[in-house]
Amino acid sequence: MALAAPAVRRYLLLLAQEHLEFRLPEITSLLSLCGGQFSGEQEIRVNSPFWILNIPSEEMARGLMKRTVCAKSIFELWGHGRSAGELYASLKNYPTDKMLPYLQSDSTYKVHIHTFNKTLTQAQKIKKIDALEFLPFKGKVNLKNPEHIFWILEDYGMDPNDVPEEPIHLYFGRWIADGQRELIESYSVKKRHFIGNTSMDACLSFIMANHGRVKPNDIVYDPFVGTGGLLISSAHFGAYVCGTDIDYNTIHGLGKASRKNQKWRGPDENIRANLRQYGLEKYYLDALVADSSRPIWRKGMLFDAIITDPPYGIREAPRRMGSQKETVKSVERSTENHFFVSSSYHLSDIFFDLLKFGAEYLVMGGRLVYWLPIYRPEYTEESIPRHPCLKLISNCEQLLSSHTSRRLITMEKVKEFKDQDGNSYLLDGQYMPYRGHNSFREKYFSGVTKRIAKEEKDNQK
Repeated sequence: MALAAPAVRRYLLLLAQEHLEFRLPEITSLLSLCGGQFSGEQEIRVNSPFWILNIPSEEMARGLMKRTVCAKSIFELWGHGRSAGELYASLKNYPTDKMLPYLQSDSTYKVHIHTFNKTLTQAQKIKKIDALEFLPFKGKVNLKNPEHIFWILEDYGMDPNDVPEEPIHLYFGRWIADGQRELIESYSVKKRHFIGNTSMDACLSFIMANHGRVKPNDIVYDPFVGTGGLLISSAHFGAYVCGTDIDYNTIHGLGKASRKNQKWRGPDENIRANLRQYGLEKYYLDALVADSSRPIWRKGMLFDAIITDPPYGIREAPRRMGSQKETVKSVERSTENHFFVSSSYHLSDIFFDLLKFGAEYLVMGGRLVYWLPIYRPEYTEESIPRHPCLKLISNCEQLLSSHTSRRLITMEKVKEFKDQDGNSYLLDGQYMPYRGHNSFREKYFSGVTKRIAKEEKDNQK
């Protein structure tokens, strides 16, 4: 006689309603990091804050929540439905043997209600809790410090201007763990010692580390390190971090300050001090003054992840080392005795150098995570740079304006690098679609100028 297949254990994920496009790649990446995989059969409504996931174990669910900044909480799902009746029927069909360990007479519990897109009165909440009296609760209610917490979650849709009387989805489950949303505040750029004009928002920084599947003892590299904001999130997850940047002043924490009402950078304004601020200095390898277009590293697979935000010319101009034959105007003075000659560095060349570097220096299975600026009216899938050694994992858009955005590109190394792979993008005319990136700055400011002119015209009416 064939054995019955074990019942699938399902979990309910409650997600934050920001950076919607980034949520699915983050959860998928973290599940794979925990040893699981994301099934295409999951009950996902992409923009909804409620996702039902099939996860092999509670341990894996907890592992997911120790990393995610996109999700608020996860619950062992006991029942759900499109009406109260469907929810109750679903709960009555949930195996009693799975419930009983959490409903014993010597245990304590409480029931919490969460509603999305609607506020309930206390009387309404109590009524909904009382309606669950058919569940075999034997323990005592403890509102302050219960052993077990159960949640009723109700979804009233996405439109705040058209809120239905009754929820469109209802869920009931046992709380397992919360996500890492508090990291957004505790690592806020506003509180950081050393910042620049392009320092990355803390939430996005952690999302990038999660897309990159950064884990303890990894070596993570940022070739456009700036003030080191992306190193901090990787170090928080236990990775050893390093970076390079062409700007001598930034690497050494010298020159003019980026903060309002402060003229010069102080002695504690440097990358090392940033990591020290969060107790992460032991993970800091170093940051070097170097040109990303001319790699300084020995040959071989050195990095588990490359996580970076290349300059795309809005606040900081892209540049690389030039020669003394180039125009005198390009000579810049970084300190009293330090000079370098910079030359223009086209965006298309930045991305191809970056992909080639990732293909050569990432370990197999390592990930490259970077931002790609896009002029939206001209965007096509073909404008995403490719490399035969790198597989595109995800492509998420963050709007900058009505006509521009930047896309968070995540790629994984799937093929060992050979010398013939270095310039493979030049074959079959593949290089031409990417040339459009070179004029991104002009298109960005052209749009800004047009918007200002339109606003001024509207104000005169």
